[in-house]
Amino acid sequence: MDAQTLRAETFKRLHERDRAFVMPNPWDAGSAVMLASLGFEALATTSAGYAFSLGRPDAEGALSLDDTLLNAHQIAQATTLPVAADLENGFSDSPDGCAQTILRAAATGIVGGSIEDATGHSGDPIYAFDLSVERVHAAVVAARSLPFAFTLTARAENLLHGRLDLPDTLRRLQAYAEAGADVLYAPGLRTADEVLAVVKAVAPKPVNVLMSGALKLSVAQLSAMGVKRISVGSAMALAAYGEFYRAAQEVYELGTFTFTERSMPFSKANQFFKV
Repeated sequence: MDAQTLRAETFKRLHERDRAFVMPNPWDAGSAVMLASLGFEALATTSAGYAFSLGRPDAEGALSLDDTLLNAHQIAQATTLPVAADLENGFSDSPDGCAQTILRAAATGIVGGSIEDATGHSGDPIYAFDLSVERVHAAVVAARSLPFAFTLTARAENLLHGRLDLPDTLRRLQAYAEAGADVLYAPGLRTADEVLAVVKAVAPKPVNVLMSGALKLSVAQLSAMGVKRISVGSAMALAAYGEFYRAAQEVYELGTFTFTERSMPFSKANQFFKV
């Protein structure tokens, strides 16, 4: 069994456990190495965290597919953990384009990825229902053609785009599950009741919940609700950028350097990256 196949099988089994696992989101190889050192069992890329690191905005077409695949490859090579990629809307409006994106993504060394139903256009942010299902189905067919168990996640993006329509979100997730998606994901859930509604709607398929923003639940609480996978999106990248910005503000506005008292020692940081 080659390394990618082994990682794929490991990733698949994580979704089959009775308890939830946390899959944090590094934005580059260095943050991936640090997360792996803590004992996390899998990682996922973040389009926002990566975009910010390049000085670009998120979700406005500022990242190309090539950019995204390069980042996924660098993160997948940085540790021995399974890595899934945020593939946004597949970088294509068409089902065939989504399928091709899955095939290209798999060649980077990742073992899973997500396709969302957001168009990237503010005036019409969500693909029509039938097209959304066709896009997921095409991605599933591409994933099944691979020589290893690629975990395909389908995302319903209504709640992130001002469409606070939980019934339509559930309808979409159910359709994506029927189209063959391995994991279902509705970022932007706001309450425990909404989480439970998603878990119930797509059971027995595993559900990913984003713990970033208004939702404040623990790993134990989410696990008890039947959630299988927990991610944090851009939250850790924003935490790092927040601390960096506060340190820079202190130097510029106050002319002091007390932020260094909170900094990780150089020797500790350097040790993460020694082979």
